[in-house]
Amino acid sequence: MSNKEPNLKIKYKKVAEELNKEFGYKTVMQIPRIEKVIVSVGCGDAIENKKLLDAAVGELALITGQKPLRTRARKSIANFKLREGYEIGAKVTLRSNMMWEFLDRLLNVALPRVKDFRGVNPNAFDGRGNYSLGIKEQIIFPEIDFDKIERVSGLNIAIVTTCNTDQEAKSLLAKLGMPFRK
Repeated sequence: MSNKEPNLKIKYKKVAEELNKEFGYKTVMQIPRIEKVIVSVGCGDAIENKKLLDAAVGELALITGQKPLRTRARKSIANFKLREGYEIGAKVTLRSNMMWEFLDRLLNVALPRVKDFRGVNPNAFDGRGNYSLGIKEQIIFPEIDFDKIERVSGLNIAIVTTCNTDQEAKSLLAKLGMPFRK
């Protein structure tokens, strides 16, 4: 990783000033910022075939540039032949420069490659200023070699902000370049 500051982080510094004017914060510490980005993948088929989870972990590592943490089932579900403690997914928590680089690639490279893309859902906020995004195919990321994937799987991306309201978070993400659906 180079010492160069990520492009989106440089853009955020300008966006922070705009947000300060828009919402009139009393101190610079009140200005909303992105805390972390959590990228996760669930692989329920890993119960029968462990290779699928290994492939999903490898792809997640390629996409994020960081080693994923394998997640385990919290409780047993008989209908799905699932036992507590089985490895059924993976997640990565990105912070600092890795987070900014990932968001930059997501907004400028990956999302425009989605088939029939009309924008992301503007109502996917949780009420506390955090945004969740689901991606149906991991192949939209240029790091993934289409010929080497085991199967097409989806990703969940949670963007955690310091915003108090969804309105502030929507304004922050829109100014950073999140393509919200009209």
